[in-house]
Amino acid sequence: MTLELALRPFLPTKDLDTSRRFYEALGFRATHVNNEVCVMKIGGFSLILMRHFVKEWAEHQMIQLMVSDVEPWWDHHVDAEKLIAEFGVRPPKPPAMQPWGLIVGFISDPAGVCLHVAEAPF
Repeated sequence: MTLELALRPFLPTKDLDTSRRFYEALGFRATHVNNEVCVMKIGGFSLILMRHFVKEWAEHQMIQLMVSDVEPWWDHHVDAEKLIAEFGVRPPKPPAMQPWGLIVGFISDPAGVCLHVAEAPF
């Protein structure tokens, strides 16, 4: 028997609508929205934004988005000036080779969650 599987992490938000718009700016699309959660999808990956915020948890939460070619993805989806101005996030760190051997760019969302956008050989 073959089963379809998906892993969808829950991410905290300070403001659900602001976080939804932030992830949409990165190329995600909302597939389900209600007063408590918003499911965001990009490619075969999805996550669930939730109306819940604990600063210490949010600022220690990390998620990795693996893409086949990080530089073109970054250039197409990451408008650093817009993200900073519109969402008040820390400046994104463009992709660079990391000591652990992956090319990774770092983006903080409006709640402080860190996204690692990494290049992976698929």
